[in-house]
Amino acid sequence: MALKSYKPTTPTLRYKQISDKSEITAEKPYKPLTEGIKRSSGRNNQGRITSRRRGGGHKRLYRLIDFKRDRDTIPCVVETIEYDPNRTARIALVKYNDGQRRYILAAEGTKVGDKLVSGDGSEFKVGNTMSLRDIPVNTKVYNIELKPGKGGQLARSAGAAGELIAKDGKLVQVRLPSGEVRLIQEVCVATIGQASNADHSNEVSGSAGRSRWLGKRPSVRGVAMNPVDHPLGGGEGRTSGGRHPCSPWGKSAKGTKTRNNKATDKFILKRRTKRA
Repeated sequence: MALKSYKPTTPTLRYKQISDKSEITAEKPYKPLTEGIKRSSGRNNQGRITSRRRGGGHKRLYRLIDFKRDRDTIPCVVETIEYDPNRTARIALVKYNDGQRRYILAAEGTKVGDKLVSGDGSEFKVGNTMSLRDIPVNTKVYNIELKPGKGGQLARSAGAAGELIAKDGKLVQVRLPSGEVRLIQEVCVATIGQASNADHSNEVSGSAGRSRWLGKRPSVRGVAMNPVDHPLGGGEGRTSGGRHPCSPWGKSAKGTKTRNNKATDKFILKRRTKRA
């Protein structure tokens, strides 16, 4: 894929830089593999906002993605590469030899006509899925399972990839995109390669309107609010808040740990690296 820039005829277009979608080969999705999706706008079942700054946006159809890749040893052919409004990576419509079609997460470099297969004993090839025990060390993988048979949960966004760095008995060590090193069962599966649309991180929206189409609402600074709405609000004139950054409910926003899952702590060998 490549990025597309615009002639700066307006202030917005001066900085706008988005994907040219040259790799996409189909405009409309395969209808039997779609279903309606209800937008929550960040609200729970009581109608209260639990995720702020969400709402609006364009209507979407949900594409049913096969994260499990459990049709072992049955070859398939890539029919189309498509845009999915529900995720940043591209998806591929594949047709198996028995005629069944499924959507999968496309690997970087996947093209129409490529032949893919999953299961133990598969060829070592970008886009193929197999158990971690069969994948050589220092290989990039994405769509990684955490629990056998549950389907891929890790490294699924655009350009994401983990690296298999070691094998230790029935466990393997995988370095995730965040920098975290984690132990995963060797019977879990992963797809060889890197998730497609790697240039997504270089895109520049350029306008607030495009964010609204994606369902992102404006983010208001706490210091600009009233004291009733935020701990940093209020004050005569322009103030800087008077305390460390925090959420509207007083929780620190400067790196307070929120993880609370002691059952799986033993599988994390190295915590994710601190971001600049």
